[in-house]
Amino acid sequence: MSGHSKWATIKHKKAAQDAKRGRIFTRLIREITIAARLGGGDPASNPRLRSAIAAAKNQNMPAENIERAILRGTGQLEGEQYEEALFEGYGPGGVGVLVQVATTNRNRTVSEVRHIMSKNGGSLSESGSVAWQFSRKGQILVPKEAASEDQLLSVVLDAGAEDLRDDGSSWEILTPPEAFEAVREALTRAGIQPTSAELSLIPQSYIKLTGQTAQQMLRLIEALEEHEDVQHVYANFDIDESEIQEAVAAH
Repeated sequence: MSGHSKWATIKHKKAAQDAKRGRIFTRLIREITIAARLGGGDPASNPRLRSAIAAAKNQNMPAENIERAILRGTGQLEGEQYEEALFEGYGPGGVGVLVQVATTNRNRTVSEVRHIMSKNGGSLSESGSVAWQFSRKGQILVPKEAASEDQLLSVVLDAGAEDLRDDGSSWEILTPPEAFEAVREALTRAGIQPTSAELSLIPQSYIKLTGQTAQQMLRLIEALEEHEDVQHVYANFDIDESEIQEAVAAH
């Protein structure tokens, strides 16, 4: 079972409980803006934008916020221009960590991310040193109560999914990138609402962490995700759900 996706499942619940909607909206608006800048403002011909809009609607973002973000991306409205970057490094226990950012000042952001890493038992490393340990896939989380395993299998496998995992309180569906939209649309047609659906970087293997090292790793992930320029953090740790819950409860 994938430790990082368990963290993803719990994070979604925690975000809802903490009502960190402002932080979530900021992240989504940046993604919509970048997607529109790179691929144009028409969701019909821009899969990344289509996916970003779906994620924003999933968080009940007002339509006018989405529209403004698209117009900023296409240059029809003035606004800050974000640059994407992927930083690679290692966390406690030798865990591989990828930090995806959207920033207006790359030098400032890399300095701040380096500080967060070193403060929490990690370090940044050279480009290419960690990314090879991850594969780009669609990742969709569906609450257990929304569908049975058999129901999901019949919907997602025909649409092109490659794996369905039991992730405790959620089902985790993995797809090749090119099948991601077809699988998400198949779920929508079947009346099944995911808690999250995104293109993600999935570890090819996991490093088991326990005790103090596990807690330090979770503090590092949380500290990185609190940074305003960080869009996503990916890591190849496996930590028992009880230890993850303990870390979440401590905040």
